[in-house]
Amino acid sequence: MAPRTVLVVLFEGIQSLDVTGPVEVFAGAETGHPGTYRIRTATLDGAPARATSGLTLVPDHALADAPAPHTLLVPGGNGTRNPDPDLVDWLREHGPRAERLVSVCTGALLLAAAGLLDGRRATTHWASCDMLARDHPAIDVDPDPIFVRDGNVATSAGVTSGIDLALALVEEDLGRKTALAIARHLVVFLRRPGNQAQFSAQLAAQTAQRQPLRDVQQWISEHPGGHLTVESLAARANLSPRHFARAFQTETGMTPGRYVDRVRLEHARRLLEDTPDGIEEISRACGYGTPESMRRAFLRTLGAAPAEYRRRFRPVPAPTH
Repeated sequence: MAPRTVLVVLFEGIQSLDVTGPVEVFAGAETGHPGTYRIRTATLDGAPARATSGLTLVPDHALADAPAPHTLLVPGGNGTRNPDPDLVDWLREHGPRAERLVSVCTGALLLAAAGLLDGRRATTHWASCDMLARDHPAIDVDPDPIFVRDGNVATSAGVTSGIDLALALVEEDLGRKTALAIARHLVVFLRRPGNQAQFSAQLAAQTAQRQPLRDVQQWISEHPGGHLTVESLAARANLSPRHFARAFQTETGMTPGRYVDRVRLEHARRLLEDTPDGIEEISRACGYGTPESMRRAFLRTLGAAPAEYRRRFRPVPAPTH
């Protein structure tokens, strides 16, 4: 089989991690399976592109001279806000020819400007979802998932979600074993399901300013199955329950009970996705006590019972040959 060409489009004001994250995934697959991927980068005119971080990325080609891609990958960055019209025109003409069209973060704004997301479900960085939906009403914008697949078009959320999407594409091409090896090498999870929320519990809440409250946040994350009442957490912070509850909500934007609920749900989801542990065992490990309590929490928040969630989102191992 001929190598799949992965062509990464570069431009001024690009987010460098949107490029290097997915490229490292595809490069890792190529290292383990030589001849699988051919990774190329290109700018409109072949000139270097300066990233928002100050890094300068030197392309392999001008877009006019780049090889026809199997996977056309469009990163995000500040440069997507007022893109070069010639770049949008190039995407409009060449995007439909790619077997896979992929965007990372606000790269979806470039695909949208080229009309390549019309009539499709898509996502982007959470901070740009409202703008994408407002400016392009023909797109079904979903602000929650870390990535969305709609036919041969895949869009991902902010920055590191490009790694998750690239791992999903490698798993599709080469199987779970290869994708898992790459994930382990990069020290990332294989793989967060596309429908996993963009925010973890820790990201959804603000980090508390005071050290005792930050310590409590960390304790909750490390002990989701513990006795996490307001009284016990307040004692850990050396505060009265009333003072603790008020201070925690003020500094994190979330009540202690809501924060505990989110951490427990997130932990349960990861166990369902990544382990063969039974529902009853997971419910105890995550502090729910009973499978029924965990089931109610899943239905209330995710609209699916734990068993159904596992069927949807736990990757199925690739068959061995």
